[in-house]
Amino acid sequence: MATSWQLQTPVPAIIFDCDGTLSMIEGIDELAKHNGVTAAVQALTAQAMGSTGIHPELYQQRLKLVYPRQEQVQALGRDYFKHLVPDVQHIIRILQRLQKTVYIVSAGLSPAVRIFGDMLQIPQENIFAVDIHFDAKGQFIDFEKTSPLVYRHGKRDIVNRLKLLHADIIHVGDGLNDFVTYDLVTRFIGYGGVFYRENIASQCQYYIRSLSMAPLLPLVLTQAEYEMLAAEEHALYQKGLMAIQEGTVSLRKS
Repeated sequence: MATSWQLQTPVPAIIFDCDGTLSMIEGIDELAKHNGVTAAVQALTAQAMGSTGIHPELYQQRLKLVYPRQEQVQALGRDYFKHLVPDVQHIIRILQRLQKTVYIVSAGLSPAVRIFGDMLQIPQENIFAVDIHFDAKGQFIDFEKTSPLVYRHGKRDIVNRLKLLHADIIHVGDGLNDFVTYDLVTRFIGYGGVFYRENIASQCQYYIRSLSMAPLLPLVLTQAEYEMLAAEEHALYQKGLMAIQEGTVSLRKS
C-alpha cells in the first residue's frame, strides 16, 4: 500500500485556507453580487489570488466597492457552509479523530469565517482571519489593517507562530497567499478543484485538480494512520487514492 509520496511520519497539524478551498465560493465576490459590483470585485480577487497576491490597498478597494453590511457578512458564514467542497467535512472529522489539530487561516472576513468554522466544529482559537468593524447600525466602517493576512506574505507569519506549537504542519490552499508558505511547512498541497490557477499548479509538488477533496486523505496520512481508519473512512481514502492513480493529482519530485 505504501507509495513514494506517502508520509512516513505523522504530521500533527493541518492548515486549510477558506475561500476556494474549504468552500466553493470566494466570500468577497459573493458579497459583491449582493451589492451590484460583481465584475470589479471579481477582477481584483483574481488579481490577488493569481498574480499580485493580497495587499492592504487591494483589500480596502474591494471592501469600499462592496460596502458590506454586518448581517450580510454573518450570512456569508452560512453560505460558506452551504457550498462546502465535497468530502472536506468528512476529512476534517477524520483528521480530528486522529488527534490532528485543524486550523483555518484565511484572508477572509473574520465574522463569516468564524461562523463557518463553528459549523465545521473547528475551535475558534484555531481560526485566523481579518476582522471587520461596523457601526451601531451595522454599516461597514473599517477593517483590521494591522492583520498580517492583508499582506501577500501574511500567512508566513501565522505559520511561523504555529510552528512554535507544531514541528510539522501541512498547508492546503488555492491562492498565491497560501503558496508563500511552501518552504515553511512539511507539505504544501495546492487545491485547484474550484479555481484552477496554472501559475500555482506549476509550482506545487502536490496539486489536487478534482472538485472532491478526497485525494487529500492519502496525501496527509501515514500507512499506520491509514490502518487506523474505520470502514467508511477507508472508502473515502480509496476514493482519494483512485483519483491520484488516475492522474487527477499532480505529483512532482521535490
